[in-house]
Amino acid sequence: MGTILVTGGSGFIGSHAILQLLAAGYQVRTTVRSAKREADVRALLKTGGAEFSDRLSFAVADLEHDAGWRDAVAGCEYVLHVASPVPPGVPKNEDELIIPARDGTLRVLRAARDAGVRRVVLTSSFAAIGYGYKPQQTPFDETNWTDPNGRGTTAYVKSKTIAERAAWDFIAREGGQLELSVINPVGVFGPVLGLDYSASILLVKHMMDGTIPGLPQLYFGIVDVRDVADLHIRAMTDPNAKGERLIAAAGDFMSLRDIAMVLKRRMGKAAAKVPTRQLPNWLVRIAALRDPAIRQILPELGKIKNGSSEKARRLLGWAPRSNEDAITATAESLLRLGLLRDSAPARG
Repeated sequence: MGTILVTGGSGFIGSHAILQLLAAGYQVRTTVRSAKREADVRALLKTGGAEFSDRLSFAVADLEHDAGWRDAVAGCEYVLHVASPVPPGVPKNEDELIIPARDGTLRVLRAARDAGVRRVVLTSSFAAIGYGYKPQQTPFDETNWTDPNGRGTTAYVKSKTIAERAAWDFIAREGGQLELSVINPVGVFGPVLGLDYSASILLVKHMMDGTIPGLPQLYFGIVDVRDVADLHIRAMTDPNAKGERLIAAAGDFMSLRDIAMVLKRRMGKAAAKVPTRQLPNWLVRIAALRDPAIRQILPELGKIKNGSSEKARRLLGWAPRSNEDAITATAESLLRLGLLRDSAPARG
């Protein structure tokens, strides 16, 4: 089997993709920003149950620099470009997020084209599909594009939209024989392997810890990280995925209160601190006056959205876990690894 490059092996989706590729027998190379991160990636994969062999290797490459990418893609048949810059907080200037996301994607595509890679599977986001305009009655699908100049679009939403647009433009204008497929996940939940996880996981953690007093009227799509990794790998080799965008969503979007009630039902005493009180929008707006992170969610308050994964199911036979199972797997892993307040990792 050929060699697969996974960018960002220390990330939440990247580490699960590596686990599944190794289990399928592939040679896997993954990029890290520093050689010091190799131990971190191996620790994540060990938590995920990986049996290490000589089929896993590492390359040092940073999305913000040209150095290292030619060596990273050399000899690879496919590339899963999962890595994406995510700042720890709200950036002072949106270009701090937009430029690295766009330019990093183009660096990977250019290197892949020059190395004769067959196909790149790019991790984009539902953020590139369903933001910047009024909610609609029908579910969003892959024909929809976020308006980056629309009301209330955040730097993150803009970065994902602009980076994906740039990827499709590159393929059309100068991609040569390189093929592209794009995965657009909604909120990514599921089993945590370490401290590097998505904002969706942080939401469940805060709910389980009881550190949020109530629930804003927000709606989320949900998908398990294992199913996102599976969809990447299906899109990597299936002829039907060439030139396609594919939404990764397990089911209908859920409100924060719906998510809280799943945790209450499924997790029992461990969910004792999970709030169920829905906060009125006016109270959230007052809180946003002091907190930039809360300010970012204001345009989405009360907006009921939905996104359809019918295309991924039809074209690639993708069959994701349910919303409820993805939420439960998130909470169970946080508890198991001792990542919740007042919890310790399970022994044995």
